[in-house]
Amino acid sequence: MMFFKEKEINGHAGAIYSCCATSKYIYSASADKYVVRWLIETGEQDKFAIKFEHSIYSIEILDDKYLIAGLSSGDLHIFDLEENKEVKFYQQHTKAIFAITFNSHKNQFYVADADGNLSIWDSNSLELIIYLPLDCGKIRSVTVNDNGEHFALAGQDGYLRIFETSYFNEINTINAHKNGATSVLFHPKNNDLIISGGKDALLKVWNWKEEIELQKIVAHTFAIYDLLSLNEKKTIVSASRDKHIKIWSIDEELLNIKQRLDFKAGGHKHSVNALAKINEQSFVSCSDDKKLVLWKLNSLA
Repeated sequence: MMFFKEKEINGHAGAIYSCCATSKYIYSASADKYVVRWLIETGEQDKFAIKFEHSIYSIEILDDKYLIAGLSSGDLHIFDLEENKEVKFYQQHTKAIFAITFNSHKNQFYVADADGNLSIWDSNSLELIIYLPLDCGKIRSVTVNDNGEHFALAGQDGYLRIFETSYFNEINTINAHKNGATSVLFHPKNNDLIISGGKDALLKVWNWKEEIELQKIVAHTFAIYDLLSLNEKKTIVSASRDKHIKIWSIDEELLNIKQRLDFKAGGHKHSVNALAKINEQSFVSCSDDKKLVLWKLNSLA
């Protein structure tokens, strides 16, 4: 089973830093200061677009109802997609927001910035629950496990930090990547394990409860910016500043390389900044080359 390029979307005038998807739409956020919506079926731009005063570094969708946008200025905007209007605006963060992650099990979302600050919000009331100054440098990635009981983040100081979601206590800390941790994902087959990517271009698999490194792979040539689980928990996708996307199979909880999606395969010619799951068989990638690429699994290949 191999992934192939299904379609390419062009339209932004600047690098695309973040993307997310619903069953019908892809949302993209760019240095051109726009968040734009695209139809998955056709790749065409929808009439929905928002212009901001600053570049947008991170976006997230909450239950197909709200769009959350984090800006390079630290501003946090929340839009009601049904009413097509902004409903909340916060300046809780004063530095660029690099990660926004939704925990649907706990009705929480997590916002992380360039100074190592984390804010936790109620996704129903859209109000702040708690603000945690972690002093860990830029937080590029936050991930939630399958049951919503834990979340983890990757810090510029090289550490992975794991929290419980009831009282927000930090329960484990792993010194993972010497030059900075840049991406993190709970293992799809075992919530006692976690996968991390670093500025060192390494992919690692950890038993986070025992703080044991189980696997280390020289996966890319530059920082690994995003990780994604697909194909009914059988596949991991990694995206890197080295312009490449790599496909990994999960064999007895460890990772094995299966495919490289580079420019020759229809991929990107600059840094791949983010990935978003469309469904179990397809995902979208975004890049500094101003393009979105939709990838699909060919089960017959």
